[in-house]
Amino acid sequence: MNYLTILHDPDVDLDCLIIAFGGWADAGESATSAIKFMQRQLGAKKFAVIDPEEFYDFTQTRPYTSRTRDGRRRVQWPENEFSYWVGPGSSPDHSKGAMTFIGVEPNLKWRTYSKTIIELAVKHGVKKVIHIGALLDAVPHSRDVKLTGTSTNPEQQKTLEEAGIHGSNYQGPTGISSAMMEACANQGIEYLSLWGHTSHYLQAAPNYRIGYTLTKYLSNMLGLDMDLSELKTAAATFDEEVVKAIARDDQLTTYVQKLESQYDESTPVTEMPEPAEMVRDVEQFLRSEQRRRPGDTPQAD
Repeated sequence: MNYLTILHDPDVDLDCLIIAFGGWADAGESATSAIKFMQRQLGAKKFAVIDPEEFYDFTQTRPYTSRTRDGRRRVQWPENEFSYWVGPGSSPDHSKGAMTFIGVEPNLKWRTYSKTIIELAVKHGVKKVIHIGALLDAVPHSRDVKLTGTSTNPEQQKTLEEAGIHGSNYQGPTGISSAMMEACANQGIEYLSLWGHTSHYLQAAPNYRIGYTLTKYLSNMLGLDMDLSELKTAAATFDEEVVKAIARDDQLTTYVQKLESQYDESTPVTEMPEPAEMVRDVEQFLRSEQRRRPGDTPQAD
């Protein structure tokens, strides 16, 4: 069965595939907003989508309904879209670029879903898959963004380690990113997974601080010519708003100070409060601010 709808076939070699999944693996929409920003900066074009019908339990991952300006009702199904851009300096005779994929973790058929993505990547010459994600963690917002990551390429893994980006020793229930890693291994494709850690008491989206850090690392790693000033400014504004919001809450201020001390001493936090109990004022403050959203401009079709 063909689960793909091909809008058009890119007439370029796509050496790399960058992927992100919305939901739990995208805390603060950090990873998906990073890819959307890259798509806009690099003039990405959508070229394929995955039909959601076979991969979702719609009672678990519910579609959204909305009204158009002319009053019509519209249903928005879980989106899984492929885009691509042509790299700078490519010659007309041999153009090269990269593929991106933004999806929603499926409820069903993870192996089939992953295989569908990888088969399209192989078709277009992809040699490396980079997954970016973001997770909530007991890290203070006042410290440099923590990144963790692993690569199946020993040289790339060494580069990560030298940059202070270490892997996780976690074992247990996993997400679609691990299924993607297995699918890549089956096809002999290099796989790298990079995660940004965001303070668990900050769940407002998008978290530009994490998105900027992920985008900057990818830009440097891939040698992309992008102007990150807009995203950097949004990240700085986000930080300023967080500082103001936390200053208004004595309980949260005390908790952050304790967290900073434990983090600096590399002492595990033994008891992490429920975010909903601590950060209602912070969330309301951040959502009330009217900020530019660098990753939200629709990409060209």
